[in-house]
Amino acid sequence: MNLKIVFIDFLYNVRSWTRSRGTVFWSLLFPIMLILLFGAIFSGMGETTYTLYVQDLDQSENSTAFVGILNGTGVLTIEHVTTSDPISDYIREENIKNLLVIPKGYQSNITRSYIDPSVQVNLTYYFDPTEQQTNQILRTVISNVLSGVNMQISQGRPVIGVQEESTVTENFGFIDFFIPGMIGFTIMQQSIYGSIERNTKFRKDGILRKLLTTPITRSEWILAKMLFMLFLAFISTSVAIGVGILAFGIKVNITILTIVIVIATSFLFSGIGMIIGRFVKEEETADMAAGAISFPMMFLAGTFFAVDAMPAVIQVIAHALPLFYVNEGLRNAMIYMNQSEAVLNTGIVLVFAVIFFIAGVLLTKWKED
Repeated sequence: MNLKIVFIDFLYNVRSWTRSRGTVFWSLLFPIMLILLFGAIFSGMGETTYTLYVQDLDQSENSTAFVGILNGTGVLTIEHVTTSDPISDYIREENIKNLLVIPKGYQSNITRSYIDPSVQVNLTYYFDPTEQQTNQILRTVISNVLSGVNMQISQGRPVIGVQEESTVTENFGFIDFFIPGMIGFTIMQQSIYGSIERNTKFRKDGILRKLLTTPITRSEWILAKMLFMLFLAFISTSVAIGVGILAFGIKVNITILTIVIVIATSFLFSGIGMIIGRFVKEEETADMAAGAISFPMMFLAGTFFAVDAMPAVIQVIAHALPLFYVNEGLRNAMIYMNQSEAVLNTGIVLVFAVIFFIAGVLLTKWKED
């Protein structure tokens, strides 16, 4: 082995890498972004507080004291619910993930339990099955507080218990909630990288310049490419749902809002891809830039991790990302069947789609400036 040749070739690759400022920039920025991203998510997990909605129907001294104990744990932030509507309707309309109901007669039943050991009182805990990490923490906190209260009342005899009710009426599993997030993520990846290919690779190969000599207009070319990206979006959506049904028996509902979100998502992220392709010239650099944008969005927007379980600052960032509303819109349309929330999220996705796609179209050029 000729080590001199190896060393010369190594130096050539280093020099080629350093000549492209964009490649150097994104090569260094990408790992920095990932470290900061995951560090921000996981380093603050132990200090995160969780919101628990509480409806106190008893309004007694004992029930108020119990809520005070929950609030004093330092883990929970209590939000009081005073609605007169049926609680299931309120949960659906307000899109509440976790709610604890203290029934009327809470204090009187505790008083009766001193005389009649068979008397018990049950709280009702409403939970969203998708928020697995949050549910586990809330269950633990509620259970520990109840154990302490029961110890004070009856030396540990279970006078106060808790029964659980899912906020989703059908019996869905985790995979049912995971599929919508994967659909949004897949469309995002296909659209961004597909748009980058036709804007950077085609420019590098001179295809865009050659298109100037053909009868096709720029708008016709973009529309044809968009129809192809939309075709891929529907194919990937159908495959994801089909595999979920055949392999896991998922239960989803396909509505007109689902179709609208899929179309808007394809246009939205295609526009982002066109914008990236306009400002990043090299194909390899464009791929790095796309990854630097799509990967953090994938983890922050609730595709894999529950947004409510993240630190408050990260939650604010998540609510500024278009993929968050895509995921929430698909879940509300396909799983929750919460039409009001589905319409709201669909509207937000459409606004993002219009802004980014128009910007991408206006910035796409067939010739260099």
